[in-house]
Amino acid sequence: MSRLLLVDDDHLLRSAIRAWLEADGHEVITADCGASGMTALRQDAIDLVIVDIFMPHMQGFDSVRTFHQCAPTTPLIAISGYVFAENRIPAPDFLRMALELGATRCLRKPFTSEALLGVVSAVLAERDAKAATLTTAEAKRADIHGGSS
Repeated sequence: MSRLLLVDDDHLLRSAIRAWLEADGHEVITADCGASGMTALRQDAIDLVIVDIFMPHMQGFDSVRTFHQCAPTTPLIAISGYVFAENRIPAPDFLRMALELGATRCLRKPFTSEALLGVVSAVLAERDAKAATLTTAEAKRADIHGGSS
């Protein structure tokens, strides 16, 4: 079972996402703001972080940047439903920017449970494959060096 941290200020969305993830067999820790999310990230072993890009008290990309800096090896899925009020002004691609700041994947709100679970599954599979590759490389180094690292 994977332990996921979900950080979003929208209570209804947070509840729905938690239900989807738990039904898929994940343990989910939730936080309603960046500060409580950072506390959870520091206190628990987390396999994956899902974080809203825009939340009160953590504007813009502070959330992605802060969570990535705190746990750089923990994959992060950035989510956002931010829309500019004026259609005349082209909106920046916030999700692309989130990738540049350390997010592993991004999802634009609203998304379906299938889309979320597909991305979560893919990210966890990539994390597991990377960990297996590192473990294999460490074993080979130990063999080369006569069992010492």
